[in-house]
Order: sequence, then C-alpha cells, then structure tokens
Amino acid sequence: MPLLQREWLSYRRHLQLSSFSLKASHLNRQFRALRRPLNSYKGHSSRRNHSWTVYLGALLFIGGSSWIAFENFQPYRHSVLATVRCSRVAGAAILGAIDYKKTFAQSYSSEEERLEAYSECHTRSAKRVLKALLANGGVFIKMGQHMASLIMLPVEWTSTMRPLQDQCEPTPYQDVEGLFLTDMGTSISEYFIEFDPNPIGVASLAQVHIGRHRDSGRQVAVKLQHPHLAEFCDIDMEMVEVTLGWIKYWFPEFEFTWLGEEMRTNLPKEMDFVHEARNAERTTYEFLGKRTSLYIPKVTNATKRVLIMEYIQGGRVDDLKYLADANIDRNKVALELSRIFNQMVFINGWFHAVTQDPHPGNLLIRPASATSKSPYNFEIVLLDHGLYFDMDHQLRVNYSKLWLSLIAPASPTTSADRRKYAELVGNVGPDLYPVFEAALTGRAALEGTWDDQPDDSTFRRASSMIDMLPQSEEEMEAIRNAVISREGLLLSVFDVLRRVPRRVLMVLKLNDLTRSLDHALMTTHSNVRIFLITAKYCTFAVWQDDRKRLIDTLRERGLLSLCLLCEYFLGWWRFEKSYTRLIIAEALLDVQAYGVKSKAWIHGMWAKGFDGAHRAAAGLAY
Repeated sequence: MPLLQREWLSYRRHLQLSSFSLKASHLNRQFRALRRPLNSYKGHSSRRNHSWTVYLGALLFIGGSSWIAFENFQPYRHSVLATVRCSRVAGAAILGAIDYKKTFAQSYSSEEERLEAYSECHTRSAKRVLKALLANGGVFIKMGQHMASLIMLPVEWTSTMRPLQDQCEPTPYQDVEGLFLTDMGTSISEYFIEFDPNPIGVASLAQVHIGRHRDSGRQVAVKLQHPHLAEFCDIDMEMVEVTLGWIKYWFPEFEFTWLGEEMRTNLPKEMDFVHEARNAERTTYEFLGKRTSLYIPKVTNATKRVLIMEYIQGGRVDDLKYLADANIDRNKVALELSRIFNQMVFINGWFHAVTQDPHPGNLLIRPASATSKSPYNFEIVLLDHGLYFDMDHQLRVNYSKLWLSLIAPASPTTSADRRKYAELVGNVGPDLYPVFEAALTGRAALEGTWDDQPDDSTFRRASSMIDMLPQSEEEMEAIRNAVISREGLLLSVFDVLRRVPRRVLMVLKLNDLTRSLDHALMTTHSNVRIFLITAKYCTFAVWQDDRKRLIDTLRERGLLSLCLLCEYFLGWWRFEKSYTRLIIAEALLDVQAYGVKSKAWIHGMWAKGFDGAHRAAAGLAY
C-alpha cells in the first residue's frame, strides 16, 4: 500500500478513537452528574437514620436509667410515685370543686330539678374521689373510710365511700414471712406450731392471721402491718396535705386541710402496735371494778409492726341470728354498748375511736363463761386499740351540760343553754348551731332550732330528745335533702367540720355508731332509750364536778360554812331527783319493750310453734 494511503488510514483511526474518547468522557461526566444527587440523597438518608438511632438509643438509655433509679434509688422512686398519686387526688378534687361551683351557679326551672342536679353533682364528685383513693390504696383507703363515717356529709358521699371497708388487698404470704422475721427475729414456723397463711381479716393498715403459740400451745391472733405502708406513709401524708392546701388556696370554701392534719397526728399512732398494746392495757385498767360486760383481749407480744394477742371467737354484735342461737337479749346488748361508750366519754375521759372504721367489725360478742365478771350472759369484746382520744375535765363537763340541755324541754332558757354549750364544746356560733345539733342528735332540728327561719317541715318537731317520736319517712327525707336544699348549708357543714375539735368529732361519730347499732339490732324499746343512758352519765358527770368544786371550797373555808353546806346538799338533792327520774323512765320503757317482745313471741308461737316464737322474739323472720 502506498505511503500516503497508510498515513490516511492511520489518521482516520486516530480521529475515531478521539471521537470515542470524547463521547466516553461526555457520558462519564453525565453519569457522574446523575450520580451526584443520588449520592447526596443516600448521605441524607444515612444521616437521618443515624439521628433516629441516636434518639432511640437516648430514649432507651433514659428509660433504662429511670427504671434502675426507680428500683434502687428511694428518693427518686418516692418522687415519681408522689407525682402520680398526687395527680390522681388533686385531679379528682379540683374537678369536683369546679363541678360544685358550676352546679350551684346554675338556675333551675323547679325545686325538684335543682335537688336532682345537686344530688348528681355529689355523686359524680364522690365517685371521682373514690376512683383516685382506690388507685392509690394504703393511707388513702383509710382517708376514704374516715370520710364514709362523717355523718354531716351528704348521703351520696358516705354511701359512695362505704365500700372502701371491703376494698383492702391482703399482703402476700412471703412478704408476711419476711416482715415477721425482721421484726420478731425468728421465723413464723419457729414461733408457731400452726399458722394459717390466709388472713381472717384485712384492713387498710394491717391484716390478721390465726396461729398456735409454740410455748403456750394457745391459739392467738397475729396482727401484721402491711409492709409497704412504712415506706410510703410519710410521702403520702405530705402529698395529701399539699393537695388539700392547693384546694383550699383555689377554692377557700371547700376546705379539708383539717382532714390531713388529723391523719398526720393519728396515723403514726395507729401504725405503732406497741402503742396499741399500751392502749389495751390502759382500757383494762379504766374498767377495773366496774360492773360491765366489756372484755379486752390479752396481749402476748408486741413490736412496732407485729401484735400477738388472745384469739377471741364470737359474732358481730349486730348479728341477730348469732344472738338468737346464743340466747342473748338484743335489747340488753344495745343498752350495754351505750353504757360502755358513755362510761368512756363522760366518766373516764378516754374513749375508743371505734368509728375510725365505719362498721361495727371492731366489736365482737360471745357467751359469758362461768368465770366471767359480766352481769349478763354475754361479753362484748373490744378489738383494735390503735387509736384512743382523751377529753379534758372541762370539756367533758360542758359536753354533759350540752346533752342535758338537749334532753330538757324547749324554752328560751334551754335554747340559750344549747347554743352556749355548743360554742364551748364545738367552737360553733349560733349561725352554725343547727348543723351541729343535727350531728349530735342524728335527727332533724328540734323545736326552736331554726327560729330565725320559717318552718316548712311536714313532720312534728320534737321539743327535746326525750320527746322524739320514732323517725318518720318525712323526717328521714328532710334529713337527706337538708344539705342540698337549704341555701348555703353545704358550706356550713364544711365550716362545722373545720371548726369542731377532733375529739368532739370522734364523739359525734361514736354517738352515730351507738344509734346505728340500736337500729341494726331491731330493739323493741323506744328510740330514746339509749338517750336516757346518756342522760344518766351526763347527770353523774355534772354532779361529780359540782361535788369536787364544793368539797375543795369547804376545805379552804372550813366545814362551818353553812352556805356551802346548804349548796352541797341542794346539789346532791337535785342530782338524786334527776337520776331517780331517769331510772323510773328507763324502767317504764323496759317494761314497754318487754311487752313488744312478748307480743312478737305470741304471734310466732301461733304461726310456727316454739321455734317460731323464739325467732320472732329475737327479731328474725319466722
């Protein structure tokens, strides 16, 4: 091939290669241009995935650290639990207060509509609080039980809170074993021959088991505190006080700070079983030499959280079938209960707070043994001595005079005395007196109580407590509606609860328990029969005070002071006359009660024979 032709071919191949190289370079630049956004997107996605990984890891780290701190660092655990538990109670309380303000501020087309709206508001608020208390448990169950027994609260509140007495969860047996070993220094199996792992009773603070003591071989009741209470008691109390304080700040008319103060004072006493053992010992001493059917179980051993005492078998004092089977007169049981509690309040000045739990489960009754000192064929056993209240001398005397003024027939002087002693005893003025009187008597207002307002009642008002007729349906309806129907009366109830000294409030609850037991026992005597017993103890307490004052004065001035001697014998004569009148009234009512029982016995005999007669006389269906 000629030289020129070869050069031409070489040049063409060079051009083709250069063109291909240029095209390849262009394609490569285009590919890199297309790839650059893709790489940018992949980098952004990678960074975002990395961020989510960091967030998830941080969340897991925080959650794990919180869990570890919650399980191992007590202050942190208490702070978390306090926040949760406080939010429950505060939320329920604040929502309730707002609900009340809205409901009371509305206008209604009729009185019936207004009463229904008020009742529904009470129920809604009570249910909110009940839900919060159940969720928190422990100390809060105790607070709900206390609210259930406040007779001055609307019936919607007390009836809603009443189920709390049966809502206590038992402590698992392994925790019971650990607590017993820690407090007693020995195991349950070493201390007892037998021990029932299932409790026979569970309360808000403790539960009771039955065991057989190894050393003595006797059957004993073992009271064990719930282990978690000691850990959370202080923080729960702080939380209750803070919550109630905020409610008072935002809603001053709905003040319940007194409830937190009361629990702060009384709860540590109830949680110390050594203190309870001392109370039982003192009560036994207070009734030495008294003619009574009261029996206090003997304590075997006591530590702060474990109490071992004599096990008593018996029935509830209001169990009519048990009383009938044991041939125990229910009328005598009701009267003896009244005597025991009146002896504590008016004479001893040291009374059992049996009403802290709103049911008579702290009382048992059993047939009297051959060695018993009871004047009847039964013994009343008083359990759970965790909380007692004392009353100083002057308070007892003023309270006695208040009762005597309520028993006396209505007159201007009597009405003045009622208000005078109500202020001395309950720290309530004339404007709040009607609410305080209703709490004392458990009945609608007496004649002259609402003398500054028109009497719109459909029933006859009694002149005094002795003049009271059996409670009618009209009066019961008036009591149920009084708090929600009379303008401003609900706030007056709150005001009375705030003002009345705690000891007096406990006495009011004790009165209510005595009346409710008299009703539950279906006694055949008059409804004022137990008031006569109270009047006797009040009369004796007032005379004892006058007698002591006169004797002390005679010692200073000498026995030749004729005026003082005349005053002494005149006071004694007034006491004997009043006391004798009460004894005669008691005897007449007892004869009347015996007649009612005899009539029931005859009807039962006619219908079902001797068995029917026995059941009818015992208040049972035949």
